[in-house]
Amino acid sequence: MGNIIRKIENRKAYHDYEIIEKVESGIVLKGSEVKALREGRGNLKDSYAKVINGEMYLFNFYISPYPNSFEKINPLRKKKLLLHKKQIIKWKQKMEEKGLTIVPLSVYFNTEGFAKVELALAKGKKLYDKRKAIKERYIKREIERKIKEKGI
Repeated sequence: MGNIIRKIENRKAYHDYEIIEKVESGIVLKGSEVKALREGRGNLKDSYAKVINGEMYLFNFYISPYPNSFEKINPLRKKKLLLHKKQIIKWKQKMEEKGLTIVPLSVYFNTEGFAKVELALAKGKKLYDKRKAIKERYIKREIERKIKEKGI
């Protein structure tokens, strides 16, 4: 039985942000971080990406230290994201013009075994937008339940 590879998701991002555009990015990790991620030891809560000197970095992505590792790595260190220069410039311009932010939606391993991050260009939701989304979900659930009860 092989290792179970988990997808680490940032569920709160869908609640707090309106997703405008998505992109898949590579991520630069150290050996023990990769092992820890393969065991599902990561947390994307409150993490975000930022452009510094023409390169994109991921901040506040917590990777628990791997137990059998000799090297001591800061679990919250900034991690470099691997994107094309044109993509970085395009997203940086959109961030500056429209006041958007870049949030990670998930971290996973692709079929070749490389760690990937799904990033989203997002706009923060206001409190009334969140309430509206919750109300719509509730109404949809009620309608589905009524349909199920009547056997339609």
